[in-house]
Amino acid sequence: MARGKLRIYLGAAPGVGKTYAMLSEAHRRAERGTDCVVALVEHHQRPRTEVMLHGLEEVPRRELEYRGGRFTEMNVDAVLARRPQVALVDELAHTNVPGSRNAKRWQDVEELLAAGTDVISTVNIQHLESLGDVVESITGVRQQETVPDEFVRRADQIELVDMSPQALRRRMAHGNIYQPDKVDAALSNYFRPGNLTALRELALLWVADRVDEYLQQYRSDHRVSTIWGSRERIVVGLTGGPEGRTLIRRAARLAEKGAGGEVLAVYIARSDGLTSASPKELAVQRTLVEDLGGTFHHVVGDDIPAALLDFARGVNATQIVLGSSRRKTWQYVFGPGVGATVARESGPDLDVHIVTHEEVAKGRGLPVARGARLGRARIVWGWLVGLAGPAVMALLLNSVPLGLTNNMLLFLAVTVAAALLGGLLPALASAALGSMLLNYFYTPPRHQWTIADPRHIVALVIFVGVGVSVASVVDLAARRTHQAARLRAESEILSYLAGNVLRGETSLEALLERVRETFGMESAALLERADDREPWTCAGHVGVGPPIQRPEDADVDVPVGDHMALALTGRVLPAEDRRVLAAFAAQAVVVLDRRRLREEADRARALAEGNRIRTALLAAVSHDLRTPLAGIKAAVSSLRSDDVAWSEEDQAELLEGIEEGADRLDHLVGNLLDMSRLQTGTVTPILREIDLDEVVPMALGGVPADSVELDVPETLPMVAVDAGLLERSVANLVENAVKYSPDGEQVLVSASALADRVEVRVVDRGPGVPDEAKERIFAPFQRYGDAPRGAGVGLGLAVARGFAEAMGGTLTAEDTPGGGLTMVLTVRAAQGRDTAGPERPTDSAESAREAPAARAPAPSVPALAATPRPAASGGGSPEPSAPSAPSER
Repeated sequence: MARGKLRIYLGAAPGVGKTYAMLSEAHRRAERGTDCVVALVEHHQRPRTEVMLHGLEEVPRRELEYRGGRFTEMNVDAVLARRPQVALVDELAHTNVPGSRNAKRWQDVEELLAAGTDVISTVNIQHLESLGDVVESITGVRQQETVPDEFVRRADQIELVDMSPQALRRRMAHGNIYQPDKVDAALSNYFRPGNLTALRELALLWVADRVDEYLQQYRSDHRVSTIWGSRERIVVGLTGGPEGRTLIRRAARLAEKGAGGEVLAVYIARSDGLTSASPKELAVQRTLVEDLGGTFHHVVGDDIPAALLDFARGVNATQIVLGSSRRKTWQYVFGPGVGATVARESGPDLDVHIVTHEEVAKGRGLPVARGARLGRARIVWGWLVGLAGPAVMALLLNSVPLGLTNNMLLFLAVTVAAALLGGLLPALASAALGSMLLNYFYTPPRHQWTIADPRHIVALVIFVGVGVSVASVVDLAARRTHQAARLRAESEILSYLAGNVLRGETSLEALLERVRETFGMESAALLERADDREPWTCAGHVGVGPPIQRPEDADVDVPVGDHMALALTGRVLPAEDRRVLAAFAAQAVVVLDRRRLREEADRARALAEGNRIRTALLAAVSHDLRTPLAGIKAAVSSLRSDDVAWSEEDQAELLEGIEEGADRLDHLVGNLLDMSRLQTGTVTPILREIDLDEVVPMALGGVPADSVELDVPETLPMVAVDAGLLERSVANLVENAVKYSPDGEQVLVSASALADRVEVRVVDRGPGVPDEAKERIFAPFQRYGDAPRGAGVGLGLAVARGFAEAMGGTLTAEDTPGGGLTMVLTVRAAQGRDTAGPERPTDSAESAREAPAARAPAPSVPALAATPRPAASGGGSPEPSAPSAPSER
């Protein structure tokens, strides 16, 4: 029986229309006469989806009991018995109720496919198993219900159901996805614009990768060797010369002209490894192409044009960019060159661009690495074998005659040994001495320097030529081997340095210690001075007796720029070591600059923090002192007035008002004194581990009790805040929200945990604030809309944001679903506590729950008493207490 075909509708989030699209496809197939049945479809009480079920046959579900409840699942046996052509199965990642035929719904689908039934199903991108960690980092929610990527990849057709985040949020706000009581929670948590945008990008990229895989598979199955220009891919051929940068920039400009253009730079090295490309220049070009968004590739091939074309066709490239030849005119007698050969062999499917540059016809001129030194001991042994070896060999052969041919081979072996040990010069000496001894002892007339037979002259000449040739090859191989080992060590060191540059991990002292250990030195120091007339100062040093006075006192010094130097003591380094040492010196300067920049950034951050606190302090002085002072003055003036005879009750009321105003001033002045110390840097915010349910209720004292609904779960993690600053921030937000809320509408103050943060949301149902004005309302002296003069001077929100940022938190404004404004105050959760965030819901649970977190006794915190005053700016807005990842069940 032929296996059934699987079609999957993939979405970025619940509500984009996967189930609706699946049902629409079923109706289209039914109209064409295809036998379609609904094996299992969840409409989630969405009217439009429910209507689409009309006219389609539904297979009765199987009822199961589990923990006292009754649940329904797909009846696989009934579907198999019905044997439809097409079965609709919703929510591919769903976990079946225990006792079902299979643990997962995708396993049910596998059975239907094996039975020859075509299946149409749906799944969201967050349920793919490989993306679990990525989705959790984006949304803060770990998906418990997943489907293996391999199962989805094997689908015969994957169709993306896409919708913009704005459109999806509008659908949610209109009640087209979830029930009204769940809309606020969903929009404020899982369905945030940032979450939806990131999930949408994941879905688009995943589907794009699958499309590319299908294309490559199709080309492979049908043996398509021609290039299909489905996407502009531009290959840049690099030689390691300075013109490579020009070619890369030109290719990047070409890629920008087409949608989705891609740049691939490739350097082709010969298999023998003896190329003349500059490693430094290649490293610069690699960095350049990566900075421009391309990729760098290193390919080995002896036939450079063929290797370049094979690479281009392998990556389905559409264009090749090459530089004009750097050959001189006379060099063209050896061949047409790489550019001309590639252009001739590229065929009609590859465009070849030959780009002119400043190095045209100037010759290659690339630096060739010098051979490595063989060492003093090896050279001494080489000369010893080259000079003494032929003499010892002659003594041995005089006692055991073997014939001229064998004698020449043995002397040649001595020459090769001299080349292996000491290099070319000892081998040449051995060949010369060996030819003389062969002539004197073994060619007639013997014991004379003359040669009677001309054939012996030819043999000796061949002996010398072969000896010199073999010695040259052996010497070159020995030097290349030694050089390769050294370059490998250098590359490991440079790779270590490059990794530290990217990660920014190494401190100056650790880097200097690495220098000292690498080169076997006693000490290392980095010296600097402001100018040539200033004395040297030591920025950092390690080891015993470092040269901290001046570089001249060191055994080795490497200048870095005009006013810095790396100085080492212990021994004198050879010249070839200074290249790597120069890289270390440059990295040491980078580390020093990074450390100083970090210190400057810390100072700037502290200064900015002081400026924020100073702004909040000034705002509080002008905003919060005025009202109690005015009340006290009015009461005192009334009592002192002789024009009115005050009763005892009136006098008591006025005195009570004076006392309340004085208490408010006393608390406020205490706070302002603390803030002034913060502003001058003598005091920092006292961040303590505090429970929100101990602080937030205290902030509601300035508003009527029946105007606020408080929802702060006790299971929330503790937060690291300053209690006084947090209380004052929340109080300003609440009073602001109450001021703008319609009569009879309560302001909701809720709190919830998300990853390592805790959010306090103040939600109103007032007129709201347009998106373009949401940042402006936090500026001092801003009163949104037509707020009257008595509504305040517009500092409440500015004060609240300043205090929030002083504690390392944030304060932002969002729209309230259904109208109004939500103020979101985010603070850090205390370290070392179990953060009781939202339960990781699955597609089979509609409700939002919170996992209980262990609570610790709240430390006693000296609260900075704060009496909030209203701020005339937009309202606040509520949020549900526990964020929940929405699902389709």
